[in-house]
Amino acid sequence: MQPTEAKRILEAALLSAQEPLALAALRGLFDDQLSAETLKNLLTELREEWSGRAVELVTLASGWRFQTRPEFRPFAEKLLPEKPPRYSRAVLETLAIIAYRQPVTRGDIEDIRGVTVSTQIMQTLEARGWIDVVGHRETPGRPALYATTKTFLDELGLRSLQELPPLEEIAQTLQLEPPPAPAVPEAANEPAAG
Repeated sequence: MQPTEAKRILEAALLSAQEPLALAALRGLFDDQLSAETLKNLLTELREEWSGRAVELVTLASGWRFQTRPEFRPFAEKLLPEKPPRYSRAVLETLAIIAYRQPVTRGDIEDIRGVTVSTQIMQTLEARGWIDVVGHRETPGRPALYATTKTFLDELGLRSLQELPPLEEIAQTLQLEPPPAPAVPEAANEPAAG
């Protein structure tokens, strides 16, 4: 098979895929007749061919995919106004702890946050596909160890945990603004009549 034809097959597969495609899946398109190295070279060439366009070919934790470049996402979102779910501060703090300290138990998370982690928070993160149980700590009760998933990395546009922003930036992002000062009724500011 000619490299040009192989690239067009890859392009068609990647443009039609709903999820990132792993190298193994892409090799399967060619009945594993292409080496992994040849496949990577073809993907790199394809990425270069698409450079400068509104869509880019990226590699993520679970594979390769085409995606809209960040500067064009606001326009694409106007056509598909999908509202991303809003998550509570507790959910985001829990996710950040898991991402930066993994693998961790619920007890570890509670020690760091200083409050109990509700089952609902853990279920929310698991249902989203962002965390999973990766084992059990060898201590009494054998608590579950949680870690982030490839889906978590994919949705953040990352290839690995090393690409997470520094923890200091995340800590600043999670800081709450100080609450506004309570309003003082004007009558309280007037001197007492006397």
